[in-house]
Amino acid sequence: MKKSLFTLCLTLGVALAAQAGPRKLYLPTPSKSPSEAQQKQIERRYGMFIHFGINTFHDQEWTDGSKPASSYAPTQIDAEQWIRTARDAGMKYVILITKHHDGFCLWDSKYTEYDVASSPNPTNVVEEVAKACRKYGVGLGLYYSLWDRKVNGNVEDPSGDEAYNEYMLAQLDELIRSVRKYTPIVEFWFDGGWVKQNYRWPVMDIYQVIKSQEPDCQIGINWSIGAPENVDKHPVLPDQQQNGYPIRYFPSDFRLGDPYLPVDNDPKIFVHDGKSYYMPWESTVCISQRWFYNTQDNTFKSVDELEKLYRQCTKNDNILILNCPPGRDGKLRDKDVEILTQLRERLGL
Repeated sequence: MKKSLFTLCLTLGVALAAQAGPRKLYLPTPSKSPSEAQQKQIERRYGMFIHFGINTFHDQEWTDGSKPASSYAPTQIDAEQWIRTARDAGMKYVILITKHHDGFCLWDSKYTEYDVASSPNPTNVVEEVAKACRKYGVGLGLYYSLWDRKVNGNVEDPSGDEAYNEYMLAQLDELIRSVRKYTPIVEFWFDGGWVKQNYRWPVMDIYQVIKSQEPDCQIGINWSIGAPENVDKHPVLPDQQQNGYPIRYFPSDFRLGDPYLPVDNDPKIFVHDGKSYYMPWESTVCISQRWFYNTQDNTFKSVDELEKLYRQCTKNDNILILNCPPGRDGKLRDKDVEILTQLRERLGL
């Protein structure tokens, strides 16, 4: 039987301490130019966001953890189709939703029963995507929501932070270990941080859990940059950011703020504790109108519009991630595949 959050938190601290011993501290190197790992991210340039989960079956972008796991019921999981389509579109990597704000996990997590193992289709989606990435030579990125409305719904009460943060760190460690045996993780995309003050998130610990296993993995947290008068200001839009603005979530490697686009000649140099750090921008944009599959989502961006988006989002050493949500049949929509094929031809990828 899976552990409850509270049982976990009684034992986790001791277990982690026993495993830890002296550890190297991983931190970005202050620099006004990209590191080797950042340069690899810049060279990837173009990828696919894959929003899939319990929301797929409710025509909703955000659910709150109250939808039963039994409502997640894909007829199949054709992960190879997802990844093969990304490769054929000229994309270098994908970012898979592993857990959205609702807390539903696309892998069998021993820390919760709100996951695929408790659903009508227990396929470990994260592992299937990792295997497909290895097969087709596509990089694997993972999205994980810091905000978990199932486990830590009352974010106004800071008394639950310590237990929840331990739960989250343990689950992230579990997720990484389950995936890296198949393929390296090139990126972690974190979301939902804005619901609490930045200091209430264990950003340094998250960075260590990931970098200690995947040193080249690039880590970003949505709404990455603050303002000079308030490092935790939300939001600071791309056209408001300037060189020298503070890093809201330190340490991290690149900037996010979906679905906004970078400005021409956008700034790259941001500051923490008096030191300057280079941080490229990654844009995340929907190919249609919704992040998750929705039966009413039938309006797609044209190839002309997507070409303009690509040009804007990938100049100045930035990156474009185009969201293509699989449907309830576990496959990408035919229209997504058609548009991606046309776009690759237009871009000459």
